[in-house]
Amino acid sequence: MMKRRTLLQTAGAGAAALAAPRLARAQKERVLKFIPQSDLTVLDPIWTTAYVTRNHGYMIFDTLFGTDGALQPSPQMAEGLTVENDGKLAKIVLRDGLKWHDGEKVLARDCVASIQRWAKRDAFGQTLIGYTDELSAPDDKTIQFRLKKPFALLATALGKSPTNFPAMMPERLAKTDAFKQITEMVGSGPYRFNAKERVPGHLIVYERFADYKPREGGTPVWTAGPKITHFDRVEWQIIQDPATAAAALESNEVDWWENPTGDLLPLLRRNGHIKVEVQDPTGLLGAMRLNHLTAPFNNPAIRRALLKAVNQEDFTIAVAGDDPKMRHVPTGIFCPGTPMATDAGLDVFRGKRDYDAVKKEIAAAGYKGEKVVLLAPTDFPVLKALADVCADTMQKAGLNVDYQAMDWGSVVQRRAKKDPIDQGGWSVFNTFWAGLDQYNPVGHAYLRGQGEAGGQPGWPSSPRIEELRTQWLDAPDVTAQKKIAEEIQLQAFVDVPYIPLGQVLIATAYRDSLAGVLNGFVLFWNVKRV
Repeated sequence: MMKRRTLLQTAGAGAAALAAPRLARAQKERVLKFIPQSDLTVLDPIWTTAYVTRNHGYMIFDTLFGTDGALQPSPQMAEGLTVENDGKLAKIVLRDGLKWHDGEKVLARDCVASIQRWAKRDAFGQTLIGYTDELSAPDDKTIQFRLKKPFALLATALGKSPTNFPAMMPERLAKTDAFKQITEMVGSGPYRFNAKERVPGHLIVYERFADYKPREGGTPVWTAGPKITHFDRVEWQIIQDPATAAAALESNEVDWWENPTGDLLPLLRRNGHIKVEVQDPTGLLGAMRLNHLTAPFNNPAIRRALLKAVNQEDFTIAVAGDDPKMRHVPTGIFCPGTPMATDAGLDVFRGKRDYDAVKKEIAAAGYKGEKVVLLAPTDFPVLKALADVCADTMQKAGLNVDYQAMDWGSVVQRRAKKDPIDQGGWSVFNTFWAGLDQYNPVGHAYLRGQGEAGGQPGWPSSPRIEELRTQWLDAPDVTAQKKIAEEIQLQAFVDVPYIPLGQVLIATAYRDSLAGVLNGFVLFWNVKRV
């Protein structure tokens, strides 16, 4: 009897040993490992425009509408949109089966509060609310807009995918001041945030939301269509060194690297098991954001002089390398290749830079050697490249540059400060905006000229740009809109809310064991292992 028992125990142990590797492999198959562009330091996608927070937000929070491949709005949480009373009454009905991650049912009043909070920070949202007399929830499933006049872009606004995107959240969270961060992540999207496993600077974890009900019908494209998840768990692994990130992707330790640096793309392309693709054909547009509240950039003449020092090619080569297919210069205020793009005023960026002439112009404008505090993110390679070129450009222009190195999360926090330079303020930082963010003057956050009342760091004031923006909205056709867009760009080179730095195409890289990676930006539904 003892021998038989021993034999059974031995056989059981052997079976378990054989099963263990299979179980480990099966568990690995259900986990997606991803390297994001930077660490996630801000969780609230309404509080910041940082794309890493946008990407995080889309995992957790859903939207009333999505955007399809033709850049048109498509119902997402919404069942549909109806318009009555000559376009002055719009009603959105929620589809069935929507739940928050805490188990509560999604109600229309949650969405009303979410729209109101988003609209306080977003350029497109501010415009929508400006057209609205009353936003209400007459019942649990209906969101109602009473409009001052018809607003044809209502669904487009509520389905915008660039930052700040209109994330729907429970009313108790959406009632938070839009200028204060929420830290509790409760949405109705396809993944839940695992706060307990978060290790700042190292690991961020998301888990599939079992009660998420994708919308029925349609094809997943950009942020439109059914959001079907194929992974139980998504791990964001923070790897700041590009060479280490490339090695992890090549050795199959991770599945996907969001933003490989341009110099490593040839290496990754030579690997037969790695796909390198440009997800967003509108690319990224560089922006040198100047603080209009503090010297020296509170002086418009100095801002205009600085335009003449900027060589957009230097900035784009530093990020995308020498490949001309991955760069476009000169660029203006609107995304190249889109309807509002124009060459008006772009001669300021053409030809050789005359730094001696720029120095004299800046001095004549009243520059007195004030310190220029440049915020430079050391853990975000493409933005560090912009910062390095910016520092060199400003020094050649005779500015007293104080290059302050920090992580990207600290830049995001610091740039919100309106304090004077000697009290922790700042003068300039550099960033990128997706082409969709600069597709037209309505959603173009850096074009707003509201001064300190505006939500975007830098706080430029330009009554003329604001006036032209309103004219664009009321224009009768695309031809009229294009003419106004030219005027906006020319005015932007007078008031200089920011300096455009050229367009680059950014590739993403992932193992060929993944399929279903969508265009637009990093989205984690529809992706599966094959």
